[in-house]
Amino acid sequence: MLDKMKKRPFLIATMTVGGIFLFFLLVIIAAGWFSGRSMVVSVGDKIGVLEVEGAITDARRLVQQIDDFRDESNIKAIVVRINSPGGGVGPSQEIYAELKQLAAQKPVIISMGSVAASGGYYIAVAGERIFANPGTITGSIGVIMSFPNYQELMGKVGVHTEVVKSGRFKDIGSSTRPFSTAERELLQGMIDDVHQQFVEAVSEGRNIPIDRLQPFVDGRIFSGRQAKDAGLVDELGSFTDSIKYAAKVAGLGDDPDLVYPEQESTGLFERYLQNVVSRYLGVTLPLKPLAGPQYLWNGY
Repeated sequence: MLDKMKKRPFLIATMTVGGIFLFFLLVIIAAGWFSGRSMVVSVGDKIGVLEVEGAITDARRLVQQIDDFRDESNIKAIVVRINSPGGGVGPSQEIYAELKQLAAQKPVIISMGSVAASGGYYIAVAGERIFANPGTITGSIGVIMSFPNYQELMGKVGVHTEVVKSGRFKDIGSSTRPFSTAERELLQGMIDDVHQQFVEAVSEGRNIPIDRLQPFVDGRIFSGRQAKDAGLVDELGSFTDSIKYAAKVAGLGDDPDLVYPEQESTGLFERYLQNVVSRYLGVTLPLKPLAGPQYLWNGY
């Protein structure tokens, strides 16, 4: 028996490699089964699910995920699950623009979670149909920009700042002095322009004339039910309802396979800090700082 085995090293090696491959394949399938997520190894037509979680500070990873789903011919529709108070203007606009391009090729359905406000809503209007829960917090169509002022505190400890600048607006937003009238007017003009860009995107995405939007674009928030009455969302429904709708428009039946992108791993310290702050303060910190004008609801 041993002599026969020795004469078949290629067969033994092939069986060993095949066994290892089968083992890892089973592990992948089991992981997908227990997590409720279909893995990329599955075959057939399916629905892609993109998740927007927390503050929007960087668009690069989500843009890459959008591009990947656009290129996958067996992904027939995409559901974007949003649970975000918004974030930076630039990243929000990048994601919106990419979703608009994706929606020109495949159905893009929006599902709102607990909150899809400000930049989270900006992204949502790129979809062809928006689902919100009755109690979802959404809206907050506006722009905010904050500047701390430590002048009095620094004066108490005897710290003063001397500035040499090339123009009168070069140190605009300084934390060591108040705004001048001209600086405030300049910043307000920029904020108004960025706000108008938001309004125009909502008007286009929701097919609502800008004059009819005016009562809703002062930064106020809405429940999902209020947003539906205002025409800012299409239907009251859950994530499951949005999946069913996506399956219907894509012709995939009642029980479609779902595909999620690979999850981005965070460092051990970042996860520890997030857990501590979330547990003891009840808030979620963005992993990257927010700077500049923001499509952000601060009540998150």
